[in-house]
Amino acid sequence: MNSPYEVIIRPVVTERSFDLMEQGKYTFEVARQAPKEEIRDAVQKLFGVHVVKVNTINVKPKNRRVRYVKGKTRRWKKAIVTVAPGETIEIFANDGVDIISE
Repeated sequence: MNSPYEVIIRPVVTERSFDLMEQGKYTFEVARQAPKEEIRDAVQKLFGVHVVKVNTINVKPKNRRVRYVKGKTRRWKKAIVTVAPGETIEIFANDGVDIISE
C-alpha cells in the first residue's frame, strides 16, 4: 500500500467541484494506478472523515496546438469522494473570508 500522500495528488478546484461540496462530495486528482479502496483509506487518514463512496474517472487527454506544434494534454485520474453526512473536509471549508476584497 502506498502512502496517502502518494495516492492523493491534489484537490480539484472548479465550479462544479464546489457545487458538489454542498452534497458532501469532494474531488481529488489521484494516482492513476490507485484502486478505490486505497483512495478511501488515504482520504480517511489524511482528513479524518468517514468515506461513504468513491467514484473514479480516467480523464482522457485532449488535443492541443501551440502555433505549429501539435500535442496532447496529460491523462490523469479523478476521484469524487462522498463523505458521511455532517462531515466536511477542512481544506475546502470556507472560513468566511471573501476572495474578492473591496
